[in-house]
Amino acid sequence: MIQEGLTIHSQEAINLEDRYGAHNYHPLPVVLSKGEGVFLWSPEGKKYYDFLSAYSAVNQGHCHPKILQALYDQAAQLTLTSRAFHNDVLGQYEKYITELLGYDKVLPMNTGVEGGETALKLCRKWAYTVKGVPENQAKIIFVEGNFWGRTLAAISSSTDPGSYKGFGPYMPGYELIPYNNLEALEKALEDPNVAGFMVEPIQGEAGVVVPDEGYLKKAYELCKAKNVLFIADEVQTGLARTGKMLCCDHEGVKPDILILGKALSGGVLPVSAVLCDDEIMLTIKPGEHGSTYGGNPLACRVAMAALQVLIDENLAEKAQKLGVIFRERMNKIIEQRPDLIIKVRGKGLLNAIVINDSEESPTAWNICLNLAEKGLLAKPTHGNIIRFAPPLVINEIQLNDCCNIIEEVILEFQK
Repeated sequence: MIQEGLTIHSQEAINLEDRYGAHNYHPLPVVLSKGEGVFLWSPEGKKYYDFLSAYSAVNQGHCHPKILQALYDQAAQLTLTSRAFHNDVLGQYEKYITELLGYDKVLPMNTGVEGGETALKLCRKWAYTVKGVPENQAKIIFVEGNFWGRTLAAISSSTDPGSYKGFGPYMPGYELIPYNNLEALEKALEDPNVAGFMVEPIQGEAGVVVPDEGYLKKAYELCKAKNVLFIADEVQTGLARTGKMLCCDHEGVKPDILILGKALSGGVLPVSAVLCDDEIMLTIKPGEHGSTYGGNPLACRVAMAALQVLIDENLAEKAQKLGVIFRERMNKIIEQRPDLIIKVRGKGLLNAIVINDSEESPTAWNICLNLAEKGLLAKPTHGNIIRFAPPLVINEIQLNDCCNIIEEVILEFQK
């Protein structure tokens, strides 16, 4: 029997997950029961700075009151109708987001990986109905180190054995090239059957890998020259995280297909979106793609509130300013511990430090355990990289407090 309002201790929560849940994650041994702004609390009341933001899903901070109010108000009115009928919020949301980001149409979905799947279906459909690629011959180019989810289609484009090994056979029609390599892209685009090029403006899961300045703009131009769709996976980099509303904005690139998710709801519920213009979007006809929950009124109302918070609180500009401060602080730490940290990289408030050790080493994990003990939550990616991405509502005093914690842990750390 479920006991309402019962708070359990951290170890009990961990034990329950281990006993009754799939073992498909390896979280830090930290249990969270409350969040507000940049802070999280354990059931026992230990307070933490959140420096992961649910992989950039809570750019607006935990439990933002304006987003929650939109959730409460709509939840009391209507939550789900399916797309078998119209609802009175979907059209308002579609108008809001397309006008905000400058596209003709939006196709609403739920999770980020659904957004990626939707983009690829649109790209293939466009290739056959508009570009004239022979049926079943369309190719989509991906880059090494990409990550956009765990579905079979997503892992088919992965170069990480941890993602794809043991799940074959894989999706056909994909080609992989090195990231941040324009020559490889130019060569791949010589194939007339290439329909699209899908890329993260900054690779998040790979360890906040930032391409050379100008890479996105030149890649876009190469795609345009070959009538190939430029697909930007901005699920993690979008919505103010890197110091602009979209990461592609740094180079003045407007993707042919834009994928959004995560912070589109401020971490309140799964909401994703794919945006493009009519030539692409209208290739999909009724019955060819959809989702029971996609475009539900609750998600639409929450997404509008979440986007408005980004604008009203100038979170892109804030991320740009504080990101500079953060990287300056990290570089000073590196000067003191070059034996432990190789580099810091990032843009806005999407950053990472690279640990001077192998991917198999527990060094980064142990650093994160020490950070948690001192009240800051972060997690390694790819073994020896620690990603730092606090909610964008963090202020400069809080940011420097967090930098002090990181500095203390790094300077004291012994391998």
